[in-house]
Amino acid sequence: MDIALFGNPNTGKTSLFNHITGSYEYVGNWSGVTVEKKVGRIKQTNRSLIDLPGVYSLNPLSKDERVASLALLENEAEQILNIVNADQLERSLYLTTELMETGRPLVVVLNMVDLAKRHRVTINLERLSNRLGVKVFTTVARKGDGCQDLIDFLKNEPTNHPSSFSLNYGEVIESAIREMESVMAQKGDTPRRWMLVQYLNDNGMICDLLDEKFPELRGIRQKADEVLRETTGKRIDDVIYETKMAYIRDVIADTCVLTKEKEVFKFTAFIDRIVTHRILGIPIFLLLLFLVFQLTFDWLGTPMSDLLDQWLSGPVTDGIQKALDAMGAVPLIKAVILNGIIAGVGGVLVFVPQIFILFFFISLLEDSGYMARVAVVMDRLMEFIGLNGKAFIPLVIGFGCNVPAVMAARTIEQPKERLLTILITPFMSCSARLSVYALFVAAFFERHQALIVLSLYVLGIVVAILIAKLFSFFLKNEKSYFIMDLPPYNVPQLKSLLRSTWDKGKGFVRKAGTFIFGGTVFIWVLSYFGPSGMDVPIDKSFMAIVSSVFAPLFAPLGFASWQAVSALITGFLAKEVVVSTMNVLYFVPKGVTLSGLLPHYFSPLAAYSFLVFVLLYTPCLSTVAAIKKETGSSKIALFSIAYSFIAAYIIAYVVYILGRWIF
Repeated sequence: MDIALFGNPNTGKTSLFNHITGSYEYVGNWSGVTVEKKVGRIKQTNRSLIDLPGVYSLNPLSKDERVASLALLENEAEQILNIVNADQLERSLYLTTELMETGRPLVVVLNMVDLAKRHRVTINLERLSNRLGVKVFTTVARKGDGCQDLIDFLKNEPTNHPSSFSLNYGEVIESAIREMESVMAQKGDTPRRWMLVQYLNDNGMICDLLDEKFPELRGIRQKADEVLRETTGKRIDDVIYETKMAYIRDVIADTCVLTKEKEVFKFTAFIDRIVTHRILGIPIFLLLLFLVFQLTFDWLGTPMSDLLDQWLSGPVTDGIQKALDAMGAVPLIKAVILNGIIAGVGGVLVFVPQIFILFFFISLLEDSGYMARVAVVMDRLMEFIGLNGKAFIPLVIGFGCNVPAVMAARTIEQPKERLLTILITPFMSCSARLSVYALFVAAFFERHQALIVLSLYVLGIVVAILIAKLFSFFLKNEKSYFIMDLPPYNVPQLKSLLRSTWDKGKGFVRKAGTFIFGGTVFIWVLSYFGPSGMDVPIDKSFMAIVSSVFAPLFAPLGFASWQAVSALITGFLAKEVVVSTMNVLYFVPKGVTLSGLLPHYFSPLAAYSFLVFVLLYTPCLSTVAAIKKETGSSKIALFSIAYSFIAAYIIAYVVYILGRWIF
């Protein structure tokens, strides 16, 4: 029997899901992390748990919220696990009342009880359980506290009694409900009261469904609304909301003691006044990014990458070569393994320390609650381009990978705003590009590595904003509003940080063993064979012949070697392949690193122009596929390929020309 996990955004649903299923899904201390349902098996049981996107009510406003509402309409789960923020009971219980009205068996989980206690909120659990008529548990899902009690209950109590909860909305609405039930019964349909309440509350999904099957209901709703307006001056949805809130406040008054003191919030308010300041907010964000890049490249990452490079190019390569000699491997096999696989895949793996260090500090900023403040700070800037601060959240996720960032645009309510966000998200500098940055800054900008990488991240954001402003002239949006619940500041747990870091970085390692491995072998084969046969001079190979056709196109950008062009072509498959391609095609003598060889082929200005182009040009194949899936349009996916290439070419050209003029 499946159980659906419902709750408001950022109440700890995914943390609870991870603990009671033993799986690991991405967790962030901000709203909109979960954008599609995830299914896991509850520990010690044969029951499935469905983690749904966060919703404030069953009336969906965005694509991700529709996923949660559809789970009820399509009967995907027989029981509901409702996770409630113990520190925000009044707001959280609104969804609880709607879920109780569905009649499905319900279990309430009060999460963040540690935060409620810190804010001096005392809840009488037994009385709350009696008032709601459901079983109530308490947890601190972030730490796993109370999760085992919940697992034991779900294991030993496989069924729960259906809820008989019902609110009286007054004679006008109740009369309308009875009349609607009669219409549905006459047509052989079993009326469900909760759906009719949602229908009267103008729930778009329910209205579309019932209006098609029972067009008579529309007239009943309009008549009831007219009567209410004449007698009370209120609309139906106002009365339904006020009735629910009156019930919730009565429950809270009966079960909770609220002794919040202003002193408790002084520290949080003091920090927020600084980090969300209208003038200081963005500089503080840039300063924190610079510090993260300084740690990633100069202080921690580069020394660790150098040690890994020495180990891979020394003992590992020598050991494999001796093993191949001992086995009597033919020259072709030796060349494939040593010059293809080891050079290509190993050339990418050396950047693993830097990538994991970067993800560790990004996870630290996310778990602390700071990233939600960044979205608030960026709201004014995003409004300039016809979006709001919520659109900045997918962009921040894009720093890790553009694919989930494109998917995260589902949280945006307005379709045109969602499309605009999807189109500019690939300009965010994902982790795949980081290996290219690390290679070039080590070769050309050793003293200013963090500053160069920061400039690329900022450039990606600036270009995204400018292009979004351009597109906004063609995509006229309805006015939208940005409302974000700022999460409490947390001291991140080391275990949670390490899991989050691994979850972000494991994709890079997995690609090295699969996608990059296959791509490297293919590139080596094209560089090993030519029209005259195999083991030809590399500049006479098929790879050189094909790439040389396009090389003159990039001469105005400062780089026109066929090897660089080959790397850009293969980079469409995955941006990490840019580095593995270069490791194969720029023949690196023993005892020399690729970063030591690149200055023979690039000037520092040409190298920066190349990095700008890599930052902005065509999204990788996986991102293009995600754009097609989310928009449902092949034309938009192809458009994203074309316009980003043009934008990258123009901006890299401007950078190169300005650089030559200045220097």
